[in-house]
Amino acid sequence: MTLADKIIRERKKKGWSQEELAEKVDVSRQAVSKWEAGQSTPDLDKILLISKLFGVTTDYLLKDEVESEEYTSHKEMPSLRRVTLAEAEGYLEQQKSASLKIAIGVLLCIVSVFPLLILIAASDTGAISESLACGIGIGCIFPLVALAVVCFVRVGLKNSLYHYLDNEPFDLENSVTEFVQNKQAAFRNLCIKLNCIAAFLCIISPVAVICGAFSENDMLTAILLVVTMLIAAIGIMFFIISGVRWVSFQRLLRKGEYSDEGRRKAKVSEAIETTFWLLVVAIYLGWSFLTGAWHITWVIWPVAGVLSAIVSVICNLFWDKSKTKS
Repeated sequence: MTLADKIIRERKKKGWSQEELAEKVDVSRQAVSKWEAGQSTPDLDKILLISKLFGVTTDYLLKDEVESEEYTSHKEMPSLRRVTLAEAEGYLEQQKSASLKIAIGVLLCIVSVFPLLILIAASDTGAISESLACGIGIGCIFPLVALAVVCFVRVGLKNSLYHYLDNEPFDLENSVTEFVQNKQAAFRNLCIKLNCIAAFLCIISPVAVICGAFSENDMLTAILLVVTMLIAAIGIMFFIISGVRWVSFQRLLRKGEYSDEGRRKAKVSEAIETTFWLLVVAIYLGWSFLTGAWHITWVIWPVAGVLSAIVSVICNLFWDKSKTKS
């Protein structure tokens, strides 16, 4: 008896439909249909979960020559970690605080170059020497970036208390699931507002630097460039605050990118995005140091942001296409 036949047999014994089994295993109904038709095989983690759901051994499921059920004893069935209401509340509060700290850290990284831009513009007017302007400007970058790193490290250390949400299988108590769903529903409208404000700020941010392009005053141009970057930075902060908090709900509910399918997709996307942004940083630093045109090279970031979105869409299309074929 094949694995496909055994899944059908055990599913029917439980009285479950394909949709019900798919929901319990966190896959699509089409995936279960393919398993039962013998067109594909569940991943190892799914085999373990199916074994636990049916109360049978993995040997029974995987070995065709074993046709009679081999039931697992209560002791043999590994129990999932149960996330309590207190743990869920603590995690959501932590992520609420973390979203603000991460946003502030990103803002500090962006703001760190403002003194350099202003001082270089001042050096063109003769108010300060170019070497002194560069020295002071670059000197201001390090403490601001150091503060940003402190924010990121603090968030990382506090998040380590909840590492099991990413590294271990877990389940929510019934009251916790309802609690998280209610919290997510209550945050939804605020999340939409934050994203709308963020998008608006990022879109209008170039207006200031465009106005500065028509000015012959280098200092005014530099100030307007800083204004553009500041407006965009505030928009990015809103994106981060809404995104981190929304992800905290998704992680607990194991939805979206935190479902099993989403996790596999995220690993591929993360590798691509990391490579992309490392390349962007290398181009930015190389272009900036070779030309010294720091007041111009910043444009690589909004361009990279647009290209990143395009790359993400293309990756998603290829992923969906490959999953359809499989």
